[in-house]
Amino acid sequence: MTAPHARHGADAPHETRAAPDPGERREGRIPVLLYHAVMDDPPDWIAEFTVSPRKFAAQLDAVVAAGRTPIRISALADHLAGRGAPLPPRPVVLTFDDGFADLPGPTAEALAARGLPATAYLTTGAITPGLRSLLPPAPMMTLAQAPLLEQYGMEVGGHTVTHAQLDTLGARRLRYELRHSKAVLEDTLGHEVRHLAYPHGYNSPAVRRAARAAGYESAVAVRHALSSETDEAYRIARLILRRGHTAADVEAWMDGTGARVAPYPDSLPTMGWRLYRRMRAAVKGPAFAG
Repeated sequence: MTAPHARHGADAPHETRAAPDPGERREGRIPVLLYHAVMDDPPDWIAEFTVSPRKFAAQLDAVVAAGRTPIRISALADHLAGRGAPLPPRPVVLTFDDGFADLPGPTAEALAARGLPATAYLTTGAITPGLRSLLPPAPMMTLAQAPLLEQYGMEVGGHTVTHAQLDTLGARRLRYELRHSKAVLEDTLGHEVRHLAYPHGYNSPAVRRAARAAGYESAVAVRHALSSETDEAYRIARLILRRGHTAADVEAWMDGTGARVAPYPDSLPTMGWRLYRRMRAAVKGPAFAG
């Protein structure tokens, strides 16, 4: 799971400037949606971040009706890094974390039926038979199904091995989480895996440096904010879908409203929460990011 903590983010410093036209101001805002499970009867631990198939269909229809151009995270990452072609007008990105059982079946089918590409970030310890992760029990896809996601038009990225809070780990464990999951996915898919999602969105300057050193070309956080054409390639902002969100919420995001816009600096409460979690991990060991 990649849910945001209430302490994530803060208002950017106030700047006095001429107000741009509202339409122009929204033009560079990029909604990057974050889904987890899509099912009617989820386990309690993930229920808050699960949407029903009926709501999911309505939300996808809202994306299509908005007239935005769906792209994969790789296109946004290439733009942020100054690589590749310019972004299409009014892009939107759909992402899925962890690898729940619905993903390579009805969820992928719903996306394909609407011509919507997406990016799936997989927690290898949770989807590989015989391995373990810190995620509580839930119906999960299997590692062997990862190529099927690509057949449906999805891009596959890494989401670590165990879903630990990366910004609380020592350097050696951090390298393992980032590099081993990447290598496993690359062996399964037969090609490079370029993109990462931080579990629970937890990251720090050291984690972002480690992601780059491990060979990832981008990483997504959460922040529950709209991304933008000037966002940071190693903490791209996403909007997390909760069970209470409706198609109307998605419509607002597609219009570039209803959330703040990244990039913006970490707040003091966010940095304090990170320090607390590090101290707790030093005493109790790595914890589930969720």
